[in-house]
Formats: sequence, structure tokens, C-alpha cells
Amino acid sequence: MLDRLSFPQPYLSLILFAVWQFLSDGVSGASVVMGLVLAWIIPQLTRGFWPDPPFFARPWKLPPYLVLVLYDILVSSVSVARLILSGREPKPILVSYPLELTHPLAISMLASTISLTPGTVSADVSDDRTLLLIHALDAESDDEVINAIRTRYEARLKEMFQ
Repeated sequence: MLDRLSFPQPYLSLILFAVWQFLSDGVSGASVVMGLVLAWIIPQLTRGFWPDPPFFARPWKLPPYLVLVLYDILVSSVSVARLILSGREPKPILVSYPLELTHPLAISMLASTISLTPGTVSADVSDDRTLLLIHALDAESDDEVINAIRTRYEARLKEMFQ
């Protein structure tokens, strides 16, 4: 009985409630009640689509990671703009990145981070989740890309998930 009354995806419920409040025409008793109902019922209805609940061993490491990613997005945007405006030919490269991460959400976060950062795109994850195919717009070597991603992102994600 208590399982039916719980919030199976508390983060999703919190986001749903917050989004509902932003979309409502002001905060009122009715919008709060409706937001709570949606925050409870949508995760209940989608419970079967969430086989593994998100797990962070150290969730307090997520905000600094997000700040780092936002900073890197800004810096990379400027770098890509300079590359294009300079007229210099980029040196594109495809890299097979050996993953040390094992948690599916961590791998997904790494791939998303790479794709969000201008100048790089994660193209594919191997079926056994040991390799990530990455396209870099301008890089000298595979090792340059691998070392940058491993030290900048993957190490921090490993701290969060393991």
C-alpha cells in the first residue's frame, strides 16, 4: 500500500511540480494541488519505463559538474567561432573512446556532455558499452581528445556514480 502512495521517481516528480507551477497562471491553491497530483500520477503511470532508478553515490558532486559543463560550453563556443572566423581549416577526427564508466546513466551523461559541448559530438556507443565513438571538429590526435574527456568529465562522473 505504501509503495502505491510513494513517489517512484522523486526527481521527476519535483521537476514536474516545478514546471507545472511555472506554466500555471500564478501560484494558487489549485495549481499547487494540481501540480502535486501530476507529480504523483505521471511517475506512477510511467513506472514500467524506468527499470533502474537514477543512482548517484555522491549527488552533491552534480552541481559543480553542471557548472563545469556550462563553462566548457561557453569556452568551446568561442573557440569554434574563432576557428570558423579565422578561415583556418579544421582537423576533424573520429575517436574510439574506451569507457571506464559502467553505469548506463553515467555513460548517457558523458555522451550528452560531449554532444552539448560545441566542437564535439558523441556518435555511437558500442553494444557492450565499452567504447564511445566521438567526432571532434578540430584535434591533433586521438590521445588529445581521450585525455581531455577522461580528466575533465569521466573522472568526475565516476566520482558521482561509483
